[in-house]
Amino acid sequence: MKTVIIIPARYASTRYPGKPLVELTLPDGSRQSLIELSWRAACRVGGVDAVYVATDDTRIADAARGFGADVIMTSDTCRNGTERCAQAVANAGLDADLIVNLQGDAPLTPHWFVEDLMAAMKTDPAAQMATPVLRLDRLTYGHFTTDRKQNRVGGTTAVFDKNHHALYFSKEVVPFMDIAKWPADAPLPVYHHVGVYAYRPQALQNYMAWDESTLEQLEGLEQLRFLANGETVKCVEVDGRGRVFWELNNPEDVARIESVIGETL
Repeated sequence: MKTVIIIPARYASTRYPGKPLVELTLPDGSRQSLIELSWRAACRVGGVDAVYVATDDTRIADAARGFGADVIMTSDTCRNGTERCAQAVANAGLDADLIVNLQGDAPLTPHWFVEDLMAAMKTDPAAQMATPVLRLDRLTYGHFTTDRKQNRVGGTTAVFDKNHHALYFSKEVVPFMDIAKWPADAPLPVYHHVGVYAYRPQALQNYMAWDESTLEQLEGLEQLRFLANGETVKCVEVDGRGRVFWELNNPEDVARIESVIGETL
């Protein structure tokens, strides 16, 4: 199964302009941009035939080529990473059985998250699209609730059925729970949606043919377009293996990521 990873990156982020080029400090004192760290995370994934950065911005393209990445230029009309991946596949004429979208703000993504996602798609030929979910620990649950209390849009939560088919994704913390009444040693029933997607080529083509959905607009979550059009989204539960996972959504997240980035290098 020929597999490529595409890292969609745009400069004009509404919440954090220029985010892909923000530099983070590594444990040895050196600094690397967010897009380079995300690319290096993608390069650690086994069983992948190629890794590309897809962008509409020459500053990001020049930086990516500077650290050795292959770049596919896309237009500035792409409204989200899925649209950018679809356009990158078309623009570069990529011939792949599976396209993985690893977002450029997730340098803490462990390689096995993506490998587990790829394996799930390989063993389920009927699945057109899949995405990882990670059960929250209490520390990360606290990050979620703190962001919401301070009116910051942070991570995304996922709710799925007994077959691990997605029911909903939200920037709110769902399902609601009173954590004060939850047993201290019991796993939390809340799942972090990890910002990685695996698509069959046909799923990307379908996505581009659909109009942007109301829920997608309200939540700012691209994957809701699949649910709005009746497409099954397979949720693949992954194991953090004790490692902290968080995306860089806001400037406040830089320190969170810098504090644990050494575990991934």
